[in-house]
Amino acid sequence: MRRLLEWVCVLCLVLSPGLASAQSRLDEIVARGTLRVGLTGDYRPFSVRDAATGTFSGLDVDMAHTLADALGVKLEIVPVTWSSLLPDLLADKYDVGMGGISVTLPRQKQAFFSIPVMRVGKAAIARCADVAKFGSLAEIDRPGVKVIVNPGGTNERFDRANLKQAEIVLFPDNTKIFAEVAAGRADVMITDAVETKLQQKLTPGLCAIHPDQPFDYGELAYLLPRDIVLKEYVDQWVHLSTASGAWQRLIDTYLGP
Repeated sequence: MRRLLEWVCVLCLVLSPGLASAQSRLDEIVARGTLRVGLTGDYRPFSVRDAATGTFSGLDVDMAHTLADALGVKLEIVPVTWSSLLPDLLADKYDVGMGGISVTLPRQKQAFFSIPVMRVGKAAIARCADVAKFGSLAEIDRPGVKVIVNPGGTNERFDRANLKQAEIVLFPDNTKIFAEVAAGRADVMITDAVETKLQQKLTPGLCAIHPDQPFDYGELAYLLPRDIVLKEYVDQWVHLSTASGAWQRLIDTYLGP
């Protein structure tokens, strides 16, 4: 046993210089002078991209600016899609993913998440006249019911895991998907409860269905590469933003108190 411990100590001494000199993603960001944040731009209130100008706005756009300021670097927004969110991170196309990203175990296999920024869960939204028809998953999962969903994200995965009889309709533009429900071209949309609360304010004729009693439990966080130094920094920044009230002030600005 003593001999084994001696070999472990020698191995640590040999490896430690390399470990100490290894550069973290945090060091790369500071040296580069730019923080690259991946955003889909199609998920209010977190991020939305103006079709005419290409500019981004939203709660997590504001947060991205404060993170860049904390790092002392410029912010570069990298447009991504829900389908490309993880592949683009693994391909080093951006440093931090923001914009209402759900924490999932499949994503956790390949990346890190920050500490959670919001508790969420999937809930339904439908035309106000139809709310009584769709109070539960069982009532939604019936033949003839059209459930519309944006492809490639947790909304689609939830629908395919839980709906066996309803028709799942893929719609690529998440910024216009609620108008499809309002127009009667779909019956229900299932998404994060926080989005259903916002969309019932923004889209006349739509009502969130039991948003405070969602179908499941979920959390939103920021998606990170497997770099523990960067994760520790982002975690502390999230903690301070929450403790100072800055995060809640943004929620009140975009969602209302």
